[in-house]
Amino acid sequence: NLIEISKESAAGAFFDNNPNWREDGDESDDEDDYDGPTQCGMAQGCLDMIACNLPQKHVFNTTMTKCVQRMQSQNPPTRKAGIASLGVVAEGCQEKLSDNLREIMPFVFQCAGDGDAQVRECACFTLGQLAEHCQPEILDYAEQILPAVFKLLDDTTVSVQVTSCYVLEMFCEHLEPHQILPFLDPLTRKLVAMLEVATRKCVKEMSVAALAATAVAAEKEFIPYLPGVANFMGQLMALQKEEDYPLKGRAMECMGHMAVAVEKEAFRPYFQHTMQHTCEALTLDSVELHEYAYAVFANLSKVMEREFSPVLPDLVPHLWKLIGDKDGGNRTKEELQQIQDLIINRGQQGKGGQLSGLDDSDEEGDAQNFQPDASAFVTTAMLEAKKAAITALGEMANHCGQDFMPYIEKSAESLKEASTYWHPTIKAEVCRGYPALVVCSVAAHHPDGKVPWEKGNVNHNPMSAHTAGLANAVLLELIPNMQNPEQEVVAVVCEALGSVIELCGPAALVPVANDILQGILMLLENKAPCQEAYDEEDDEDDEDEHENFMNAVMDLLGSVARVMGAQLGQFLPNFLPAIQNYAKASRPTNDRSMAIGCLGELAQGCEQAIMPSWSSVFLPIIHQGLADEEFAVKRNAAFTLGVCAEALKEQISTQYPALLQALSPLFTIDPNQSDSAAACKDNAAAAIARMSVTCPAAMPFAQVLPIFLQALPLKSDWSENETVYGCLVKLVQNGQPDVLGPLKGEVTRVVGAAMQEAKVDDEIKENLKSVFGV
Repeated sequence: NLIEISKESAAGAFFDNNPNWREDGDESDDEDDYDGPTQCGMAQGCLDMIACNLPQKHVFNTTMTKCVQRMQSQNPPTRKAGIASLGVVAEGCQEKLSDNLREIMPFVFQCAGDGDAQVRECACFTLGQLAEHCQPEILDYAEQILPAVFKLLDDTTVSVQVTSCYVLEMFCEHLEPHQILPFLDPLTRKLVAMLEVATRKCVKEMSVAALAATAVAAEKEFIPYLPGVANFMGQLMALQKEEDYPLKGRAMECMGHMAVAVEKEAFRPYFQHTMQHTCEALTLDSVELHEYAYAVFANLSKVMEREFSPVLPDLVPHLWKLIGDKDGGNRTKEELQQIQDLIINRGQQGKGGQLSGLDDSDEEGDAQNFQPDASAFVTTAMLEAKKAAITALGEMANHCGQDFMPYIEKSAESLKEASTYWHPTIKAEVCRGYPALVVCSVAAHHPDGKVPWEKGNVNHNPMSAHTAGLANAVLLELIPNMQNPEQEVVAVVCEALGSVIELCGPAALVPVANDILQGILMLLENKAPCQEAYDEEDDEDDEDEHENFMNAVMDLLGSVARVMGAQLGQFLPNFLPAIQNYAKASRPTNDRSMAIGCLGELAQGCEQAIMPSWSSVFLPIIHQGLADEEFAVKRNAAFTLGVCAEALKEQISTQYPALLQALSPLFTIDPNQSDSAAACKDNAAAAIARMSVTCPAAMPFAQVLPIFLQALPLKSDWSENETVYGCLVKLVQNGQPDVLGPLKGEVTRVVGAAMQEAKVDDEIKENLKSVFGV
């Protein structure tokens, strides 16, 4: 009701986070200069806190009922309140919203075409929130959302235009090239046209952000538009007025994103020009611009790889100093000008620069104007700049190969120093950066940048002495952080540990295996410091959607299984009870899906070592998962069934009839319902393929193959292409009579479709061609 009776835009929080926009986008004649909390803002903030902090079952149904009622009202302010409230609760209710998009989206689209500008603006805001928080399910509505937003870009209301660009930024960055391609040309032209005629900074900034997201989605399809857009970004990167710094930063960011999209060859003509403007930004009195610059360096090092290396001697020491500074990394203007000159020098000459030749023409007044801002905003900006600098350092180590080797030791010291920083975001970014140092060592000391390890082979150490020492040092830095009180940090630590052990193999894992396994077990049992708030929770049904970081914990256990292999089998009884707990029907969808997927990864890694737990743990959970209501759970159950069949071979062949019966309903799913539905059916087909190849004697091919072939080609989970098409090849090579006889026409159809599918790798196509002669 407070949102409804307020005259202000309920999407105003979008502008409140950007003070310059608030003035820039204000179209009212209200002379009231009040700048404090508003009635509408406080109401929205309260609703957001409720949605994010209370169990969804207590929030979602009541909120949705009231939102839908209001969105159907004849009164515009009432419709505004309904659609705005839906956007506000999107973060806190993201899983429930994702599950109910089919019922909700018609009302959102209706509001997007509303005759009232405030309703349209709030509909844009809500679309952006759904695009940000309801991935990947929201992508199923791309063909409806993009035309709707495209139309809203022409809206005469500035706030609607800006919020439409926000939707595009949030939505497009998750799209695949084939999804955006039908809209790419008109969308790019529209956004560039908006840039050319816009007089409001907010419209320009969000147009640039939307262009960057469009390029990311389009990938190499964006190459034809690169010259024109890069030229425009060059003009914006050259802006010098302080009021234009946010737009200048957005343009730099856009160049970095376009580089990632179009890749090295296409971007090379724009590399030096982008570097020049990005380095120049480091000399300006704007911490926010510095953050943009570090992000650009990260992207450009990722794209240009060793072509980025000439700037390392001057840029890396600058990053070390910023990363190690406790106060946020303030620099004098002379220091920043020196860094700019040196980096540009090296980038243009391709060789080491000299400390001489610095531009000392700056007047004293310029230096006096370079004063750190003590506001909370700049404190936050400094934090983000430090984080971006750590990211940039990691990307340089990741992608500059052996050229980064001279900086490994000091970079490790710099990260260790930063790990004592007070903010968890910095601690997390440090942990994310550590594995990059190991990647660099592997690139320098191992052919093809790979350590040739064998699963479970602890008697052979294929690592170089440098890589072995560095990997051990990194793992020893990471492991204590499994006890960090912040879940954000723990999640990154688990990801980092997994990446290091999978890169370096059993020889790296063995010395620290006990500590890692103990840390995983504590997390699975909710006994780690970051889970203290959950220690006294006895009623599982009151636990809301479980912490996202638990996905990282189970992924780490899967990594350990892939490295240790059957040797992990002796420890499985310690972990399986906790995983079973997450798989219970009373747990949230994400927990059930996550737990069953973890069992599949354990089966892939441990193989026959899971047999002692097959009947008591794996089999009942697979049956339960296949009968689940949610596609995500069914999908992972089908995957786990297939990999268990691969792992256990003839040992479970007598159970094939019951397993096939449990799997059969998945083949009745309409893959056009959603991407989740399609992926579910794809994994059912992959399970059939694995069972057919592993134990063909147990397969009733006459009944199974027609259903299997009807499910092909795959529609969503392209990672299973090799599994299903490899199965067809194997069946033909083994002379399977149904494939060679009555089903030959269906097989020919499937193979023909696979040959035309861009998502099928060339190697698979060559294999199909050699067998089927297509």
